Amino acid sequence: ILVFSGRKRKKPKHLCLDKGYDFKDIEALIKRRNIRPHIRKKGEKPLIGKYKGKPKRWVVERTNSWHNRFRAILIRWERKAENYLASLYLASSIIVFNFFNR
Repeated sequence: ILVFSGRKRKKPKHLCLDKGYDFKDIEALIKRRNIRPHIRKKGEKPLIGKYKGKPKRWVVERTNSWHNRFRAILIRWERKAENYLASLYLASSIIVFNFFNR
């Protein structure tokens, strides 16, 4: 999830990633581009009820959970990358449509 700051600036200010990206090389690459990483560390205890402020990282986990509801994405029946990407786009558009029609 990219968070942009201001209207004129096109470079993201924050990058939220899940525990799968907890590597020093990735964090160094993100910092080198002057982007603030939000990455949970592997083995770190959850911060249930302890965090105050805007939500950042949990948005990634929530979105992954929503995508896992679609069987074609969860199991990946498609052999071609183009077809899988089309399934991912379709699922994302259904998620956004349902989100705005609550």
